[in-house]
Amino acid sequence: MIIRSKAPLRLGLAGGGSDVSPYSDLYGGLVLNATINLFAYCTIEERTDEQIEIRSYDADSHETYPSSENLAIDGKATLIKGVYNRIVRDFGTGPLSFSITTYNDAPAGSGLGTSSTMVVTILKAFVEWLNLPLGDYEISRLAYEIERKDLALSGGKQDQYAAAFGGFNYMEFLKNDLVIVNPLKIKRWIIDELESSMVLYFTGKSRSSARIIDEQRKNTSSGNQEAIEAMHQIKQSAIDMKLALLKGDMKSLAEILGSGWENKKKMAGAITNDRIQEAFDTAMSAGAISGKVSGAGGGGFIMFMVEPTKKKEVIDALNNLDGFTMPFQFTDGGAHGWKIY
Repeated sequence: MIIRSKAPLRLGLAGGGSDVSPYSDLYGGLVLNATINLFAYCTIEERTDEQIEIRSYDADSHETYPSSENLAIDGKATLIKGVYNRIVRDFGTGPLSFSITTYNDAPAGSGLGTSSTMVVTILKAFVEWLNLPLGDYEISRLAYEIERKDLALSGGKQDQYAAAFGGFNYMEFLKNDLVIVNPLKIKRWIIDELESSMVLYFTGKSRSSARIIDEQRKNTSSGNQEAIEAMHQIKQSAIDMKLALLKGDMKSLAEILGSGWENKKKMAGAITNDRIQEAFDTAMSAGAISGKVSGAGGGGFIMFMVEPTKKKEVIDALNNLDGFTMPFQFTDGGAHGWKIY
């Protein structure tokens, strides 16, 4: 039997960073995000030879291990091993024999939540294979615990829930890791207008979010008032953008996106750099209204808001830089899996 799964990547529209502890524990976080038609994929193939074969294209890793109840976390295919170890531990499956293959439509460090989406995708494949009693909330929470606690990887909570639920979501992050996902019903014409008004640009440089997030956490823990006040404003932007989005007010949405970026840059020194600034200068000169880096910052994808009649000019100008623009559409569904007999 073959089991496959996929889950969508996401754009962090507003509030990103307020889902990271200790801020979310102290003040509560709010995030507005939306999934797009770029995906993480996983395939599991049953074996009978008591072997585990792991092929991770994102990690450029291809290894085979004897079937066991625990795979050593040694820097190779860390996410896959982390999920496997937790599945065996929590559900008492005993050693499993299988081949697993994973890959992403976007590079790691793109700011689209690739790592967390991959964990959700792998989990969904195991849920489908083993008929595990896990819904969207349970998969999201388990993915978060695997990444942040078992593997001690820095980051927030929004990506796992975005991947599992899919669509436009307004998320609340409370203390004790409580998360409430509020799906938004956006009218089709508003989604069409938003797609027509956005340009997604990859800077050509991926980045590790860990250093930026660790600095952000340090600023909150140490009581850095400028950084904390900036995060309060970022959280407020999620409230404001939700209202603008539901009404289809693109002018306000563009303004909120831009102010969110200005506040985000106050959170940590590495959030912006010369390459990012060059992309902003180029897009604005070509007619963009505002923009914001998706994810922690430092590289990856930038979202620009544009007047639709000037979109082609902005795309052409950005494509003259070292990166490239990426066509995309928003998606409704979250992670799902299926079996092939």
